[in-house]
Amino acid sequence: MNQSPLHSFHTKLGARMVDYAGWSMPLMYRGIIEEHKHTRSQCSLFDVSHMGRLYLAGGDSEALLQKVCTRNVGEMPVGLSRYTHICREDGGILDDVIVSRFEDQYLVVCNAANREKITNWLKAQSVGMDVTLTDRTLETAMIALQGPQAIAQVEKLLKLDLSDLKRYHFLTRSFMTFKYAVFRSGYTGEDGVELILPVNLVKLAMSALVGLCNRDDAVVLPAGLGARDSLRLEAGMPLYGHELTEDWDSLTARQGWCVHLDTDFVGADVMRDLKAGGLKRKIVGLQLEGRRTARQGFVVKSNGEAVGQVTSGVLSPTLGKSIALALVDISVSKVGTPLAVEFGSKEIPASVVKIPFYKLQS
Repeated sequence: MNQSPLHSFHTKLGARMVDYAGWSMPLMYRGIIEEHKHTRSQCSLFDVSHMGRLYLAGGDSEALLQKVCTRNVGEMPVGLSRYTHICREDGGILDDVIVSRFEDQYLVVCNAANREKITNWLKAQSVGMDVTLTDRTLETAMIALQGPQAIAQVEKLLKLDLSDLKRYHFLTRSFMTFKYAVFRSGYTGEDGVELILPVNLVKLAMSALVGLCNRDDAVVLPAGLGARDSLRLEAGMPLYGHELTEDWDSLTARQGWCVHLDTDFVGADVMRDLKAGGLKRKIVGLQLEGRRTARQGFVVKSNGEAVGQVTSGVLSPTLGKSIALALVDISVSKVGTPLAVEFGSKEIPASVVKIPFYKLQS
């Protein structure tokens, strides 16, 4: 398995390590619920170095991204990031990525399990174009600090003023001879940043990071993949392999906001036809009675008939309720529609609710 540059950080702080997409990554340290609540109340440090970091340079880089991305990424100013999907010709979602514009290149951050697939797709789609693709995933680390105290902590640690850094914007800085980037983004529903920095800089900072998270009065504490998943689900954020898959398109996945049908990306014709003809299925939010957790693949029913399946579920630590995302027939997708989720031989009542389940108060 690949090891993150922060591997020794995780082991020193007692993380429970698991195999995730070929990477040894922390599932949790103190417990998923505790880490989840600490993120919502203070600040958590997440290692997301398993995410792919692909850099595109050359005169046709923008044209390539316009061709493969569902969202208009043309004429992006330097310092801006945009969330988008990359799809097949039939609309099936190959991955959801974040594209960032640097002065002389673009960065595509993709999911760990899809790094090779997206690399090969970009190479295939750029044949005959002036594009150079460089995979810097193993040369760099990616760290996320998330929570209401995240910005203050990052400003203190890096001696930066981030008050003017808007959501989905980023800046680049140097420390000694090392260049790093700070992105105002995240995957928890909280404010925060994600940093991409060279491996050698992480090694220099390792003892400071351990000390920062190992104090009795620590504001910043480490959190693992378990809390990252429950946090994103409360915020209604999709996860590849669950709400996003090659088996359906971006509109069905309820991500139409990042699909610009006035551009000619790969898969646009299929999605234009789908929108014109009307969706047959849709991702919705569910709230279940009781405290049992719905799992991916559980059958969703209406009046005893199967109408869909759960894609993700959790007993929300913030809300104290059982919530889920599910792909259901469009006829039962309206908020307030009563449904049921099949747990073996038993059906648990549920109803369609608004997404996100949890929303950060401004």
